Amino acid sequence: MKLCTPHSARLALVSVIALTAGMAASAQNDTVAGDTAEEAQDQRRFNTVTVTAQRREQSLVDVPLSVSAFDGELLADLGVADLTEVAKISPNVTLEVSRGTNTTLSAFIRGVGQQDPVAGFEAGVGIYVDDVYLNRPQGAVLDVYDVERVEVLRGPQGTLYGRNTIGGAIKYVTRGLSDEPTFEANVKVGSYSQLDGVLTTSLPVTDTFRVGAAVASFNRDGFGENRITGEENYNKELFGARVSAELDLADNFQVRAAADYSLDKSNARQGHRLIPDQFPPFTYPVLGDVYDTRAGLNAVDQRVEAYGGSLIAEWELNDNWTIKNILAYREDESTSPIDFDSLPEADVDVPAIYENDQFSEELQFLYSGDRLNGLIGVYYLDANASTVFDVLLATTGDLLSLPGLNAQTFGDVGTETWSIFGDFTYDLTDRWSLSLGGRYTEDTRSSIVQRRTYIGGFSEFFGGAGIPIATTSNFEGEATFDDFSPRVSLSYAITPESNLYATYSQGFKGGSFDPRGQTTAAPDLNQDGVVSSDEIYTFMQFDPEEVDSYEVGYKASQLGGRVNYSLAGFYSDYKDVQVPGSIGVDTDGDGVNDSFSGVTTNAGAATIWGVEFEGTATLAEDMARAGDLLNLGWSVGYLDAQYDEFIDAFGNDVSDQRVIQNTPEWTANGRISYDTPFAGGNLLLNTQLSYRGESSQFEVPNPFLDQEAFTLWDASIRWETEDGRWGFSLTGKNLTDEEYIVAGYNFVTVNPNGTFTPTLGLEGTLTAFYGDPRTVTAGIDYRF
Repeated sequence: MKLCTPHSARLALVSVIALTAGMAASAQNDTVAGDTAEEAQDQRRFNTVTVTAQRREQSLVDVPLSVSAFDGELLADLGVADLTEVAKISPNVTLEVSRGTNTTLSAFIRGVGQQDPVAGFEAGVGIYVDDVYLNRPQGAVLDVYDVERVEVLRGPQGTLYGRNTIGGAIKYVTRGLSDEPTFEANVKVGSYSQLDGVLTTSLPVTDTFRVGAAVASFNRDGFGENRITGEENYNKELFGARVSAELDLADNFQVRAAADYSLDKSNARQGHRLIPDQFPPFTYPVLGDVYDTRAGLNAVDQRVEAYGGSLIAEWELNDNWTIKNILAYREDESTSPIDFDSLPEADVDVPAIYENDQFSEELQFLYSGDRLNGLIGVYYLDANASTVFDVLLATTGDLLSLPGLNAQTFGDVGTETWSIFGDFTYDLTDRWSLSLGGRYTEDTRSSIVQRRTYIGGFSEFFGGAGIPIATTSNFEGEATFDDFSPRVSLSYAITPESNLYATYSQGFKGGSFDPRGQTTAAPDLNQDGVVSSDEIYTFMQFDPEEVDSYEVGYKASQLGGRVNYSLAGFYSDYKDVQVPGSIGVDTDGDGVNDSFSGVTTNAGAATIWGVEFEGTATLAEDMARAGDLLNLGWSVGYLDAQYDEFIDAFGNDVSDQRVIQNTPEWTANGRISYDTPFAGGNLLLNTQLSYRGESSQFEVPNPFLDQEAFTLWDASIRWETEDGRWGFSLTGKNLTDEEYIVAGYNFVTVNPNGTFTPTLGLEGTLTAFYGDPRTVTAGIDYRF
């Protein structure tokens, strides 16, 4: 029996928000409490989070952008384990682990994002770690430890940040180093044999030189089992480490060097098959546990290794000008056995290797004056992303003529981009401010795509004995895309603690080449009987996409910062939407799709509008005991996202049959915490409800993969000693044990009579990946 239905969840969330608004209104009529012995405790719970969304430190109220900011302490209190959980408390944000992976991120903000992690696709949402842009999503499901705050910026970002991102940006900011020796140890145990440990330390070597390090290990058994290999499914085995050093070369010149490393050795996350197999003689009914699988592919081990380093220098020339330089390099390599059909038969078995590297350089000139503040920046990125994967379709080939049929793909995409950007805010009066910004970007993509057909099994990349018999793609291409994106914002400070603003911004996402494309599948566009090189080039390439975003908003901080809230409405005109996909290809004309081709088109134009309301409130008066605090938080997002045009492969407009993927109409969160002195220390109780409306995994709705509305209920309790050195916690997540889909694969057509027609292979691929079930975690931490 479900303890919380979508309808009851909506009522609960509305009640929380109404309660918050009522208490906030009542609190405005009360006198703000004076200095008390618990003043420090008050500040710990409700002080204004400082952000750097505009490349300078500001309170959230002063930023004319839609920004959600969560400090490390709040994330720890809510039990946030990795970056995907930030979506629970951010309106109109989707962050999910990509299908068939453990650490690859799929991110969407306000309906704009990128689901497919294949090389050659630029992310719609930018992920930053300490101001360094991550060019690829592999390894971007960052575990939250040693973090100062996480900022979520909604809407196009280009005039303030190094890399243009069309949908938004997420900033992961690690903690700086202390002038005093610090040490913190945290150990957690929990459901499914969870055992996590984190150690962090900071040490001042001299008055001007500090070093620090953080080491983390996260381990857990699987939520399910692979019935074929016997391995745990959905387990976790991850190690991470960070080291950093800060040097004050002078009072006005600081340098920070940092490096990080992570190794994920978790088992391959294999999907749950939603339908029986479609190809005799075997019969495999649907498994009863959604975390179980029958995937039989074991050609390679799952392994993700990522590392990188950065050098950040900041020089304050005078009271007005500061120069900042961000130099960084990153690299990662992943191997993954992805069994699309989740069966022991080799029908759509895809072992894959991803290799990425990037070098970036960003130089900023920041100006701060009495009325004028802003920056001018130059950004350069040189990155390479390559992938090689097999698609074993052993059931489709004739056992005598084409045994062990395999389609192997090698794709390599180089990106070289440079840009110059600037953004300045001028205070026209004490209340009116005008911001103007612009960015010029030039992206150059170079691509190599090679596809070969094998018989006899896997290719040499995966230790197979397959023999190449045909080349279906041998493509090289290069293209340059340039763009100018403006931003203008006008804001009015109604009071020193409230701000009304209107903003227009334009976002740009560069084009590229589909590294999975099969050139022999290119259509004869002009119907002259010959597929020309130009037609092949058109088939392989996709153009940039753009969005024009309009936003109006109101932000306020009241009662000395005890009540903070923001309300924003936005409208986006989304043009030339890049729609990636894969189609089955019949190479021998027997009516069976024995190969596939990646097809990415600029098929769509969409209109997206919505409203977002979020805030926090802290009440410290009229409580039963001095020092008690009741803290409330909420966020609500509404999206109306529709395709205005969607041209399919046959030239038809099918926009009335398509939806924006991974974009629920409603998202909401309500959270309450109670903070009170207890047993010689301090007790903190937290509970929250997170609601997500119905959403579709793909542009074409599918009754099996589309996720109905659901609500997650989390709760935690923490007690810490009076001096804050020792802490003990108990956290429960998904307490109603909700089953919900976060990703999937679909290579079948669902027929009106309830049968299925495979569109690739013969078994039929319709598999789903699920979010975490109910878990309970106990933790102990020590710090000084």
